[in-house]
Amino acid sequence: MILALFLLFFSPAEKLDLFPSQVVEVPAHDWGQFDILLNQRPALVDASFQVESGSSGLRMALLRHIDLERLRNGEPFGVLAATEFAASGHLRYQVRQPGRYAMVLDNRSGGANPAIVRLHVWLDFAASRVPTVTEISAARRLVVVLISCAVFFTIATFSLRRILHAANRP
Repeated sequence: MILALFLLFFSPAEKLDLFPSQVVEVPAHDWGQFDILLNQRPALVDASFQVESGSSGLRMALLRHIDLERLRNGEPFGVLAATEFAASGHLRYQVRQPGRYAMVLDNRSGGANPAIVRLHVWLDFAASRVPTVTEISAARRLVVVLISCAVFFTIATFSLRRILHAANRP
């Protein structure tokens, strides 16, 4: 009983709020960034934003830290996930490798005013335990194609035989 209570109260959190509904200001024609350190284990990064005033909209993106450095230096950089330019948006990305990441709020095309933005970012460690299937293997694809072709040609042959049989009747 005591062991169960101990595990209940001292089990590691599966969901962690990094920015629980925090209001931030992103300068006009500029971008703001927030570091996300995932040194312990992979997690699902779930983030949303709502522009409250100042700008017509902005774009939120998740970058690796090395890509943030490239952005700062004006070099080409990669983006893991991003929203469209809008007044609000939501972003979800399964980070598979532990490391340093950054959430960027881009207000470079949002107008002449700074943006007042309500930002909510949380990490879900439980979601990383479920594998994400993106496609089936090449062998299974081949089997599906062969079975589909066999079924198609069987139906086509049966239909053609019925049509020819009906056409040959007096």
